[in-house]
Amino acid sequence: MSALPVLQNYLSTSSVQPIQFSRRVVTENRRLASNVLWVRFSPDQESGLQNFTPALVDEFQGVLDSIRRPVGDMAALPTRYTVIQSTHPDYFSVGGDLRFFRSCIAARDDKRLRQYSMACLDLMHGWSTRLKGESTSISLVQGRALGGGFEMVLSTDYVIAEERSSFGFPEIMFGLFPCTGAMGLLASKVGARQAEKMMTNKRIYSAAELYEMGIVDELCDDGKGERAVERYVAEHSRRQKALLKVQASRYRTAPFNYDEGVRVVEDWVETAMSLSAEEIRTMEMLILMQSRDAVAGG
Repeated sequence: MSALPVLQNYLSTSSVQPIQFSRRVVTENRRLASNVLWVRFSPDQESGLQNFTPALVDEFQGVLDSIRRPVGDMAALPTRYTVIQSTHPDYFSVGGDLRFFRSCIAARDDKRLRQYSMACLDLMHGWSTRLKGESTSISLVQGRALGGGFEMVLSTDYVIAEERSSFGFPEIMFGLFPCTGAMGLLASKVGARQAEKMMTNKRIYSAAELYEMGIVDELCDDGKGERAVERYVAEHSRRQKALLKVQASRYRTAPFNYDEGVRVVEDWVETAMSLSAEEIRTMEMLILMQSRDAVAGG
């Protein structure tokens, strides 16, 4: 897997050797106006899907742990900004691993489903709470962010989306709902009732719509996302100490409720294990559609 291309000189830009965390996640330290850890994740090699398999969730947790407890080069260059970007040309992420869900349901293995969902919760909680006084996380969205992919975006501090991007929670189509922190993360931005609507109305929202709602922080032209990140880091770093204090205060004012997240996990597992035959067929249809899309994209 190749490293990121060197950006044009909007700022004095340099990078150090990319760090290979695992098979789907590659990180690279870039020196822009401040040190930036650029995190790119690729589709699953087996299925071709840009989804959150259990292994990818573990990889992202490894990135988060490395930021919190840096060693080697990462300790020498403390992370002030983290950018999360998909390598897929059309999707930030299609969300959770529906094949894994279907397998666990068929085997009546609620334990594995709960372990997966709790790992997702811990990851969302980590991005949402543990770095707020020290660094700023940025989602760079250049395509569709669905389900768990949308939740990942919501857990970061700042969202930059290219105009072609879109967002939504399709889980209700097969009788489920976001399995971790979508309600809390959305409610802090748009209120609980609007969050409920967005989680249950099957709508796909454009980046422009979410920008108007205050969920997307910055809208940019297609192909200009990385340049937008550069500009943001340049401007933010000029007043970084003060802005980090305000950022930390915002999250203390509207904290991520972990206990409620655990309750959501329990409700989600219970609901998943009681899906009707019709809902299972709908899930299988979506699995087939995703597989066809992956083959066509390949």
